[in-house]
Amino acid sequence: MSLKFALVGNPNCGKTTLFNEITGSTQYVGNWPGVTIEKREGKARKIQEDIKIIDLPGIYSLSPYSMEEIIARDYIVNEKPDVVINIVDATNIERNLYLTTQLLELGVNVVVALNMMDAVEAKGNKINTSLLEASLKVPVIPITASKGRGVKELLERALHVAQAAASAGNSPASYELHNENIVKYIKEIEENIVPQLKSKHGNSRWTALKLLEGDENVQKTLEVPSVLLAEIKVYQEKLEKKYDMDIETVIADSRYRFTTDVAGKAVKKKEQSSQLTVSDKIDKVVTNRILAIPLFLAMMFGIFSVTFGTIGSFTIDFVDGLVNDTFANFISSSLESAGAASWLHDLIVNGIIGGLGSMLVFVPQIMILFFFLSILEDTGYMARAAFVMDRLLRKLGLSGKSFIPMLIGFGCSVPAVMSTRTLENEKDRRLTIMLIPFMSCGARLPIYALYAGAFFAANQTMVVFSLYVLGIAVAILSGFILKKTILKGDVAPFVMELPPYRIPTIKGLTIHMWDKGKGFVKKAGTIIFAAAVVIWFLQYANFSFQAVAEPGDSMLGAIGKVIAPVFSPLGFGDWRSAVALLTGFIAKEAVVSTMGILHGIAEATEGSTDLITALQASFTPLTAYAFMAFSLLYLPCMAAFATIKREMNSWKWTLITAGFSTGVAWIVAFIIFQVGKLMGFS
Repeated sequence: MSLKFALVGNPNCGKTTLFNEITGSTQYVGNWPGVTIEKREGKARKIQEDIKIIDLPGIYSLSPYSMEEIIARDYIVNEKPDVVINIVDATNIERNLYLTTQLLELGVNVVVALNMMDAVEAKGNKINTSLLEASLKVPVIPITASKGRGVKELLERALHVAQAAASAGNSPASYELHNENIVKYIKEIEENIVPQLKSKHGNSRWTALKLLEGDENVQKTLEVPSVLLAEIKVYQEKLEKKYDMDIETVIADSRYRFTTDVAGKAVKKKEQSSQLTVSDKIDKVVTNRILAIPLFLAMMFGIFSVTFGTIGSFTIDFVDGLVNDTFANFISSSLESAGAASWLHDLIVNGIIGGLGSMLVFVPQIMILFFFLSILEDTGYMARAAFVMDRLLRKLGLSGKSFIPMLIGFGCSVPAVMSTRTLENEKDRRLTIMLIPFMSCGARLPIYALYAGAFFAANQTMVVFSLYVLGIAVAILSGFILKKTILKGDVAPFVMELPPYRIPTIKGLTIHMWDKGKGFVKKAGTIIFAAAVVIWFLQYANFSFQAVAEPGDSMLGAIGKVIAPVFSPLGFGDWRSAVALLTGFIAKEAVVSTMGILHGIAEATEGSTDLITALQASFTPLTAYAFMAFSLLYLPCMAAFATIKREMNSWKWTLITAGFSTGVAWIVAFIIFQVGKLMGFS
């Protein structure tokens, strides 16, 4: 029998760590239907039974205020998982139990995973799990997901609950709000109003509670007639008048009273000393008004030094030799021995291997970068970075909330654009989406590595780091201009949780690194492969579909020569550069593969003497930097463009975003080249 277990919990409760511990490499990452929020599924490894694990989005409650909350609630109500495993942060039980109460209200099979017990023990605190079980009337299992402690027992207990419910038809634990007036009115609505509804949504008790609470999503789903809504309104007004609060607050207050009472009885805290915790001591430095931003920049510089320094260079040389020398030579010799046609030889060696190889050699560098960014995320530092940047961004009319999607943009623009859904203000959301293309996504790394290696070998780290800083600076300045012009409005308040610092696990870091980096490997096998074949054909033949002796006489050459004058004031008016930037709209990695194909060189890396010689024929250090700056700032790739259209829900704003980023890219590259030329740089 196949079972479904859903993982539900607050952000920073260790839910993803538990999911990784349970599923390991069996997980599948997709999107929830109709939305762009990530969906994770996997198979439980630590148990013989066939159990599918669904990792629901991190949420603080089941109230439908965000897309994540709607997804989680709808999945539980409609898909009816066999067990809902509620991950509770044992160091912050009172707040986490609010979500637990709402799960119990749903009337589903719940098992509570009391996570981070090692942190509780380290503080000298104690939690009476037996008392918690008695209060919640559901199993409570202490675990430490990061170390794998208690995970097998958790799965076995959840399995027992699922099997007992299936065989004996056991009803889930009953839970009543700790307010006799609310309970009374819920019962009356359940008995008198719910039976009149034409459709069902969850159990009748929960439906009655949601109707009393004024849940618009439930009202819409059930198509509640106005006559019945008027009857419910009477109950709501009685409670609001009695407690002098709106109905949602009355019900929420009842839940909080329960969680406070339970936590107060179950948790015994060691007498607090006046000494600062380790997290507090670290925060006094990393969030310091003077030191915070320099420390952030120093950390990023250190990461780039490793990524583009000795380790990064070694990985590039190794993969380059493996793919573009050993493998390419083997395939070339094999084709020649087989008597393959010259066009087929050229397609496979210079087109496919040259195009794919030019991107694949940079995958190790991308993985290294994501590994270190995962360390910053898993330790809890990235939350501090957003908090620190809020001070600066607020002065420019932005919010720290905007910085979080911008941080994600360093990995990939697609999830960065998706994450703007957390911004309540529509203008702030549009503004942030318009700024995300200025964040240097990982797909641009091959461009920097190629050109920095070719023209700035002695200062490669500093040059690449300067491009990331340039992107942030342009984003801040653009945000200030847009906020004062077409996107005027007040700055939204910024409230976020600063989780305690934690030591990340190698397993967790590896999984996160692979999750973020595997997209580039997939692109190599799909988008870049297709682009390489198309680009090869366009540079191989003219508009009469006849082979040409020189790429400049091909279809691609003709297209490039038409658009090349646009880039002449920027210092790189060569038609090959124009075509490479054009293919960058398909995928930014395609810029490098295109340069390799157009120069007839498979080894499109900074270690390739032939390519460096070819580039130096049309670039100088100044024009190379201007080219990298334009590549950094111009319109995002096709996938990001489509995501912007979906999230903006407007062709007008999508085209404005694309036009604005490309216009800014042209202006910045123009200034770099023209000012540099005036100052005597070459």
